[in-house]
Amino acid sequence: MRRFILTGAPGSGKTSIARVLQAQGYRAVAEAATDVIAAEQARGVDEPWRDALFIDKIIRMQRARQLAEPPAPASAVTFYDRSPVCTLALARFVGHPTSAALSAELTRIVEQGIYERQVFFIRPLGFVEPTQARRISYEDSLKFEQLHEEEYARLGFDIVDIPPAPPATRAAAIEAHIKP
Repeated sequence: MRRFILTGAPGSGKTSIARVLQAQGYRAVAEAATDVIAAEQARGVDEPWRDALFIDKIIRMQRARQLAEPPAPASAVTFYDRSPVCTLALARFVGHPTSAALSAELTRIVEQGIYERQVFFIRPLGFVEPTQARRISYEDSLKFEQLHEEEYARLGFDIVDIPPAPPATRAAAIEAHIKP
């Protein structure tokens, strides 16, 4: 199975693109951080990213989702809305140390080649629409994006730029890139 990562600045359209790709028959795995934030906020924790265990909760969910994939032929493609490398960038951005769980998961995904080396960087649209989980300025989102690029490059991934465009256009560009 081929697993590709969609990453980039918050609010750049990753989830919209993943939905388009899913509608075209590809598997898509939702972003874990947003789900962890929503679950914690439902419990009354307004800013869960301040919790020292926040990063480990994301890593556990990402790993569980990846390991829960149903069997598929080698030619099958799954798109991930973010990965543990994104979680490393998030830890750096919010000032959390690299935990043992995060370090172990990064080692596992790199050594086992869990994800394809090509990572689709969904470039910003020029604004960030705030949500309950996304409370970041556009300027900070660009800094966050830079941390992502640095970490992916450091770990040996190849960055494939996906410029701003409607989600269907961006999905088509990704699909063209993955087809032989």
